[in-house]
Amino acid sequence: MASAKLNTKSPTMRRILKEAQELANSPSPDYTASPLETDLFEWHFTFRGPPNSVYSEGIYHGRIVLPPAYPLRPPSFRFSTPSGRFEANREICLSISGHHEETWQPAWGVRTALVALRSFMETDPKGQLGGLETPDATRKRLALESHAFRCHACGRTNKEIIQECEELAAAHGATSSDSAEVEIPSDLKLGWKDEMNGTAVMEHEKPEPGAQAGLDIESSQLAEGFVQTTPTVNSPAPATTTPVAQPPRAAAARPVMTRQRQQPVRANGGVPSWLDQLIIVLFVVLIAAVLHRVVSS
Repeated sequence: MASAKLNTKSPTMRRILKEAQELANSPSPDYTASPLETDLFEWHFTFRGPPNSVYSEGIYHGRIVLPPAYPLRPPSFRFSTPSGRFEANREICLSISGHHEETWQPAWGVRTALVALRSFMETDPKGQLGGLETPDATRKRLALESHAFRCHACGRTNKEIIQECEELAAAHGATSSDSAEVEIPSDLKLGWKDEMNGTAVMEHEKPEPGAQAGLDIESSQLAEGFVQTTPTVNSPAPATTTPVAQPPRAAAARPVMTRQRQQPVRANGGVPSWLDQLIIVLFVVLIAAVLHRVVSS
């Protein structure tokens, strides 16, 4: 029900669906991972213990939580099955340094992280974050007990899940040797999520508000596994909103200028022409009166 409300067209959702399909189409007999039907950001994984180790007889189950910014931020893992190597029900995060989750690379995915986590089980936990020092006898006992573990969300035991993996892998012609072909970055490390100082780093390195839009665009592109390499052309849309009120002001100014051009320019200082004519008529009448007086005398 919850997944129906998700925007499957978003870059992050397309990336998640693409990885889920890739894992389903290329199954491995040694591990599997898939999202819940009700929440695509929560996956459940099951894998065999690494061969030639005290965990080789074990089948381990756990949860993967993908952050909203995936794959820009790494997924976190939480083992549900005790192993003696990792503390159960404590979030594990993968990164380059083992301390800053910002060093996670978007090119990595769930399969890469899952194979890396499986390989970390057989490494020496001394001096490593996330390591439990447990006697080998205890680890072997936990490995045998792990077969009967049943996840309530999956509704199956670890043994039933891994048997289904073997059947699907056989149908696709996949073998355990194919898992070794997944390349694990040599500098990839793990650590407890609650001990990482990535949160503190983000607080001190928050982008400016003006740069946030550019980061959001880049985040969307990285979520789909690509980054645009050509320069981005700025959209002229904001410029169209400013001159909307300009044409009325220009139109209102034109009639004023026209009326000014229609007014004649007078050389007499602005005296009306009819007043000039009246002065001339009075002058003529005055002269005529003077001449009449002269003639009469």
